[in-house]
Amino acid sequence: MTATDFLASARRTLQLEIAALEEVTQHLDADFSRACDLVLNCSGRVVVTGMGKSGHIANKIAATLASTGTPAFFMHPGEASHGDLGMVTRSDLVVALSNSGETQEVTSLLPQLKRLGIPVVSITGAPASTLAREASVHLNASISREACPLNLAPTSSTTAALVLGDALAIALLEARGFGPDDFARSHPGGSLGRRLLLRVADVMHKGTAIPQVKSSASLREALLEMTRKGLGFTCILDEQEQLLGVYTDGDLRRTLDQQANLHDLDVAQLMTRGGKSIHPEALAAEAVHLMEESEINALPVTNDRGQVVGALNMHDLLKAGVI
Repeated sequence: MTATDFLASARRTLQLEIAALEEVTQHLDADFSRACDLVLNCSGRVVVTGMGKSGHIANKIAATLASTGTPAFFMHPGEASHGDLGMVTRSDLVVALSNSGETQEVTSLLPQLKRLGIPVVSITGAPASTLAREASVHLNASISREACPLNLAPTSSTTAALVLGDALAIALLEARGFGPDDFARSHPGGSLGRRLLLRVADVMHKGTAIPQVKSSASLREALLEMTRKGLGFTCILDEQEQLLGVYTDGDLRRTLDQQANLHDLDVAQLMTRGGKSIHPEALAAEAVHLMEESEINALPVTNDRGQVVGALNMHDLLKAGVI
């Protein structure tokens, strides 16, 4: 195969899987809403199970549910009949995947689940199958053909099941009102956790590290303060410690362009009045967004009374791993 052949194969595969998802969209009906209601009314956990390739998909669906507000875990159906079924309680709900709907390791669990009175939501590509018929609710993931040219390897069918699982997880997320703070609590590690959990107060410069001068200060005093604190700007405060404005490296370049005598000027004459600021309880990610949107590299941090309580620059956010 040439490089062109490879690309043609890839495009054909993607188009076949996109077509399969269009089919699944057409299958959506009231059963999807009933499945959501069952999960929302479940006082226990969602146990997701499947064998082979369906098992890999089931594992991912369980992980997505768990990270978006629906307690869930994966149970291997082969191990379930050898003791792992003991993990399932009467308050739980089972989501079972099988493209054929006849996978023996999965269907063999149905009698015990029925005895326990546990609801089963099935995801299959065969609405007339045993698993589809015996489930409390069936979600139809049937497709016309696999992306595999032999129409054998699970490709489009596993994609269809995965996307139905994603649709279920997101519908439940929205129904629960699951927001960024909730998401952060289940994702405390890595860069995602830092972006969601870190507050401005956690990374800002405080106390004597804040560059600040009174509005009566000379430009020379303001420049000395900027040099000492090394953040590229200084806050200009009134007598009540409230923020009047800022003087930045950019303001200094503009002052020099005007060929002004630096010794004869007060900083209040040259500062950027007002300007952007941020609250210490804001997410650090919000500070990044504000700086990028305003094309600035630093921010004063002010409390509810407009008093300066901190200072922040882009380097601080970069060092904290927020960017």
